[in-house]
Formats: sequence, structure tokens, C-alpha cells
Amino acid sequence: MQPPFPPPPERSAELRLRFAEEARSERPDLATLCLLVGAEADGALDDVGIDAAQVELDELAGRLPFRPGGPRAWAEALRELLGERYGFHGTPGDYQRLESSLLHAVLRRRRGLPILLSVVWVEVARRAGAPVYGVALPGHFVVGFGEPEEQVLADPFEGGRVLTGHDAELLVVGATGAPLDSSMLVPAAPLDVVLRVLNNIRAWAAARAERTDVALWAVELSLLLPAHPARLRYERAQLLVRRGDFLEGARELDAYAEVVGAVDKGAAERMRGEASAARAMLN
Repeated sequence: MQPPFPPPPERSAELRLRFAEEARSERPDLATLCLLVGAEADGALDDVGIDAAQVELDELAGRLPFRPGGPRAWAEALRELLGERYGFHGTPGDYQRLESSLLHAVLRRRRGLPILLSVVWVEVARRAGAPVYGVALPGHFVVGFGEPEEQVLADPFEGGRVLTGHDAELLVVGATGAPLDSSMLVPAAPLDVVLRVLNNIRAWAAARAERTDVALWAVELSLLLPAHPARLRYERAQLLVRRGDFLEGARELDAYAEVVGAVDKGAAERMRGEASAARAMLN
């Protein structure tokens, strides 16, 4: 088993219950959800550690200087505090580490993926009263301050560098080949951020055949979100079969075939065939 080590089953069940309850609450808390993801990945993160991470975010917010002013003043204050004073930023090597997608580890290492660093920026700035939100640019998550007509973007992966319109355009063109569209600049809802974090974890695990354990819990947490791609059930079934849980995998394939059958009978039949093949592996 490779680090970080997962929690025992009873702890995992408790974490998932709390995750589902938070995700379905009236105002889901982004930091809480991300820390519960971290606890599912890292059995060493107990409730004391989760509380300590929340306290650290509070303390960082308390160190922001009082700066009356517009969105740019807030962006510069966050850059100076988190990027310069505390050294939060990202490097290419961070994409190879699971810890880069876990909020408690990002707070400890001060390194992470763009989206997790953006969560730090958003949670610290929000606690200080800033008009802040995440912005899910294609391929690169950033942070926005202010209303659309005066929006200022910052890139926590680069230590909070304040972006010009040209900078943002280059990020999008580099990721998609298409120009920046105003629809890409809207605030990202907390649950959309969490789903994207889990998508990144699934992508990390998919590149490592030996980490189906990580892929499975990331899929299963995604399925607890109120809105998620239906195809994740098929992905879960495939993972179960790969991990040798042929009976549960077959049941999931059959159940998903019932859902798909309403729109694609051919796909449903293929999934039922996969279910039969999985059951045959029990012999």
C-alpha cells in the first residue's frame, strides 16, 4: 500500500456520510468538503487535523491588512500575503503528486495544483470579507475578485500574479486552442469546484494502474454529490471488476444498463454482456 494511507472502513463510512450531508446542505462549505476529501485519502488526517486546517485558514485571513479599495487591492493583498510572505505557489512537479489535490497537504507544503491553491485563496479572502470566487478557466483554475464589470483575475499557481486580459486569453488558448469567452469567467459554485478536484484525482489515479484504490474512492465521493455525470456509475463498475469485486461490479453494470437502456439499447446490451463476463470470472 502506498502513502498516503487510507482510513479504516468505519472512518471512511463516517467521512462519506459527512461529505454527503455537507454537499446537500443549503450552503455547502468548500473548505469542509475539500478537507473531507483529504481525510478519505489520508487516514492520518483526523478531526483534530481538519479543525486545525480550518483554524489556519482563519489565521491567514486575520493577517490580511485592512485595505479599503476595489478588487485589484484585494488581489494584490492576497498576492503579498499568500504568494510572497507564505510562499504558496505551484510547480510542474506538483501535477505528479496526489497531495497536490488535498487541501490539508497544500496548506502544509504550500504547493499544489491551481485549483487547490485557488481554494486557499478563496477561503482566506472570503473569511476577510473580499468579493472573491473561483473561476474555472479551461485547463487552469484561477481566482476572481469583484463584479463582472470590474473583475480582476489572479493566478495562485504563480503566487497570486494579477492577470491582464491578455494573460487570461493566453491561458485559455494554450489549453483549448479557442479564444477566451466571457462565459468562462463566471464564478464557480462550490460543488462544481469539488467535482473538478475529484476529477483531477481520478485523472491522477488513471495514469497509475496500481492506484485503483484512489480512483474508486474518488468516483464514489463524486457519486455522493447532488449533481454528477451518470457515466461515473459505469466507471465505478469497471473499477470494481478490475479490483476483483466481480459480483458488485456486475450488479452495478446491470443497474447502469437499466438507466442507459432508455436512450441507447445497444449500449445497454453491451453493459449487460460485461456484467455476464464479470460474473463468469467468479468461476
